[in-house]
Amino acid sequence: MTTIREVVIGIDGGGTYTRVAVADLAGNMLASIVAEGAASIHKDLAAATNVRQAIASAIADAGVAPSQVRGIAAGIAGYDSPADLEWVKQLTDVPGLNCPKWHVNDTVAAHYGALMARPGIIAIAGTGSNIFAITESGQAISNYSFHHYAASAARFIAYDAVYEALAGNTDATDSELLGAMLRHFDCSSLDELALLARNGFEADARERNRIFGQFAPSLTEAAEGGSSLAILVCNRAIDQMIVGIELLARSFDRGTIPVSFIGSVANSPYFFRALGEKLAHGRNRTYNVAAPMLPPVAGAVLLALSKLGIEFDEESLKQKLSKAG
Repeated sequence: MTTIREVVIGIDGGGTYTRVAVADLAGNMLASIVAEGAASIHKDLAAATNVRQAIASAIADAGVAPSQVRGIAAGIAGYDSPADLEWVKQLTDVPGLNCPKWHVNDTVAAHYGALMARPGIIAIAGTGSNIFAITESGQAISNYSFHHYAASAARFIAYDAVYEALAGNTDATDSELLGAMLRHFDCSSLDELALLARNGFEADARERNRIFGQFAPSLTEAAEGGSSLAILVCNRAIDQMIVGIELLARSFDRGTIPVSFIGSVANSPYFFRALGEKLAHGRNRTYNVAAPMLPPVAGAVLLALSKLGIEFDEESLKQKLSKAG
């Protein structure tokens, strides 16, 4: 008699790509894929198609049938209010998947992965920006709860850098950065870039944000290299992230709070070092910068297993889910 293998699916829809992982109920990874196309309609109008196709591909790679899926946990960027659930639910509306489905903001899945559901704070700065915490009492809070936003996402620091350059806030240390900026926007001079800016850069907001976001690595590298303009912009974003972390810290008991950084911007050498240095002198609490234990997609798998009430050995599960990549 053949035993039917039951599985869970975890989805990380927090970036410009969609990540899907399939694991059995013991946490053994059966498939892990990265599919083109974002999971948020704010980034891609074809989000539902992107996610459904990614789910189908992951199920096929795992060699299981939809009927074997016990639950799906999906962390989706842009799921910020109950009204968003209307489009978020459509992402996992795949024929044959009649199991429980838990849709959360992508920061929840990221937290589950980074700290394996333990109390602490994650600071995300990459495609998007969010600061999220789970306290000792299990309370989930975000800097959004305070109507605070840290403009540290890739596109925001890139916008800021362009505006500062066009405002003339540059010096001799910025020559390489300005050259990279002109090449990125296919302009021969700052005057030409100013004309492009005056015309709105790019009419489609999603495409415009994508173009700006792609410039962020050049900016963080320039800050590391000593560009005054890049340092100004990066420090401005870092200070906003620190404010958000300190806001959330007030909801914790006295003691040391683990903080993990997630995203390409937060983990760039300049941001990582500066954030760590500022947290070493925290005002509201003492902080311990901790490397994320698992990637967000593995966090989504862990969330699904937790929702099903499955008990596990943390270290063993960590080793298994780390294969989600």
